[in-house]
Amino acid sequence: MLLDFLRDTESETLYLVGDIIDGWRLKRSWYWPQAHNDVVQKLLRKARKGAHVVYIPGNHDDFARKYAGFRFGGIDVLMDAMHETADGRKLLILHGDEFDAVVRYARWLAYLGDHAYHFALRLNVFVNWVRRMFNLPYWSFSAYAKQRVKSAVKYIGAFETAVAQAARSRGADGVVCGHIHHAEMTEIEGVLYCNDGDWVETCSALVEHYDGSLEILHWAGAPKHKPARRRVAAPAPAASTAS
Repeated sequence: MLLDFLRDTESETLYLVGDIIDGWRLKRSWYWPQAHNDVVQKLLRKARKGAHVVYIPGNHDDFARKYAGFRFGGIDVLMDAMHETADGRKLLILHGDEFDAVVRYARWLAYLGDHAYHFALRLNVFVNWVRRMFNLPYWSFSAYAKQRVKSAVKYIGAFETAVAQAARSRGADGVVCGHIHHAEMTEIEGVLYCNDGDWVETCSALVEHYDGSLEILHWAGAPKHKPARRRVAAPAPAASTAS
């Protein structure tokens, strides 16, 4: 679906907000089908055709952070970026794992959670196989579980507040991030908080229209041939965060 999204849309600016490559998974076992090459080639092609493509590595592809400040194939690698919308708002663009205490201070717990998360994704495959038999739309078990578990909801709230406060300290009107796989657009203490979700559970992207208005676009089951938009952020195809 990510490849379909890239083929079906054009943008002036495209932000990849981390976890584009799941380095944690590749350390366990190598998995790189042709579809992954197709996504990379499509991104490079967009850069060659004039789109400004910015890659902000996340915790799953933190090996790329040592290349921050460099450009490869027309794609800029940055730790974060400041985007100005068509209506003059400043948005801080980052991945967000630096605001995750588990990733920063208990990396072993993050790896354990990653294994549990991949189990939930495998369960998603079975659940949605059954749902397709009854002509039901895609449904994410892992996303549902996070919404129902009280501690997860509390964690998401604390993460969102911390990211919004960081944006305010940088003089931004809002922030765009990923990392927690929870697509959301809301205002927190006067700061616009936008999480673009991911391409594992929600298959979503944050888009900016020509007038500067923002929208979370859910691609799964969405009609094709939409009007072109200026893209603020497209989240990750690998586990993440968001991109």
